[in-house]
Amino acid sequence: MFYDEAKIYVKGGDGGNGIVAFRREKYVPRGGPSGGDGGRGGSVILEADAGLRTLVDFRYRAHYRAERGQHGQGKNKHGRSAPDLILRVPVGVVVRDAASGQVLADLVEDGQRVIVAAGGRGGRGNARFVSPTDRAPTFAEKGEPGEERWLVLELKLLADAGLIGLPNAGKSTLLARISAARPKIADYPFTTLTPNLGVVRLENGDSFVVADIPGLIAGAHQGAGLGLKFLRHIERTRVLVHVLDTSQPGEEVLAGWRTVNEELAHYNPELVRRPQVVAANKMDIPGGEEKVAFLKEQLGDSYRIFPISAATGEGVQELLYHVSGLLATLPPPAPVTAPEEEKVTALAPEELTIEREGQVFIVKNPDVERRVAMTYLDNEEAVRRLQVYLKQKGVDDALRRAGAATGTTIRIGNFEFEYMEEP
Repeated sequence: MFYDEAKIYVKGGDGGNGIVAFRREKYVPRGGPSGGDGGRGGSVILEADAGLRTLVDFRYRAHYRAERGQHGQGKNKHGRSAPDLILRVPVGVVVRDAASGQVLADLVEDGQRVIVAAGGRGGRGNARFVSPTDRAPTFAEKGEPGEERWLVLELKLLADAGLIGLPNAGKSTLLARISAARPKIADYPFTTLTPNLGVVRLENGDSFVVADIPGLIAGAHQGAGLGLKFLRHIERTRVLVHVLDTSQPGEEVLAGWRTVNEELAHYNPELVRRPQVVAANKMDIPGGEEKVAFLKEQLGDSYRIFPISAATGEGVQELLYHVSGLLATLPPPAPVTAPEEEKVTALAPEELTIEREGQVFIVKNPDVERRVAMTYLDNEEAVRRLQVYLKQKGVDDALRRAGAATGTTIRIGNFEFEYMEEP
């Protein structure tokens, strides 16, 4: 099976915890605090691999978690950072955040990498909090939680030219004629159920990649046939080769040409503005010359029409050299990027909001949630330090304005607290 879509969950590793420790050796005067820092958690990284063709590996496993960092130790020993988790994907994968739809990366080169879930930094040990006013701190930090999110992976094949047309027009036969690809060929529609790639090598040394795109019929942009599933693979091609079946009556051939172009326009208007070459196929069947003349009359000079026979090879070389010449004048496809409005996050890091669910007040702010998650809540000094931070951050004032009273439940991240008003 050809898998070109996948939805996966990724989570960066949590940072290791810092610890509270003191040196008490006989020959270490004034040893003092010696709690080491925790190690950094591993990040989840996607890497493009030219040796992969589909997303089938993500079909059977959807959850990926990197390792957490090692905890700190006494004698100022820092914990080991965890290794990154590298997931290999085919070249041509577009990575989107499942919640917002934002494009995170477009991996179009072999070896290209993107961090999709950063690991958390390690918590600091008590030795890092020594100050002139606190020579023996008795608190440390927990490790920072790693990032987590759901991702949508969408594979768009990287090909220079795309073979388009109605089912049974001869696209697979043409691909087999011009390359070493061996797609399934039969005399019934929808023989090809997956896109096929082939490399064309010309006698002058030029070469380019061709993709056979199946399933384009009327209504393809709405899911009819196989069109909606494979239309995305045309988006990266720079030249479209429209294969027409000239064994049909002239009016039907022209109607088929219009149908496919209308579907391209509905799916992505940019596609109909892309250079398109018409390959009038099956010229080995009597009557083909009249159909080509009819097409030239109807289409005018807007499209270059090449009479070919994919079965016998007639006219194929002339078509290939023309396509190769077009490709030499065109720039490479631009990578997929997010619209400007998608690049604005829903909540700025410094913004603080209070939401209410029944009698529970929920504090929303990434910095505050991170600070609470990294606090040892069973350590009095650490909690007192957190209370000072929350007051400075304006959380107390925001809760009071939102209507919180003594005894109210406050939720920050995964933790709940009981609110107490100051006397």
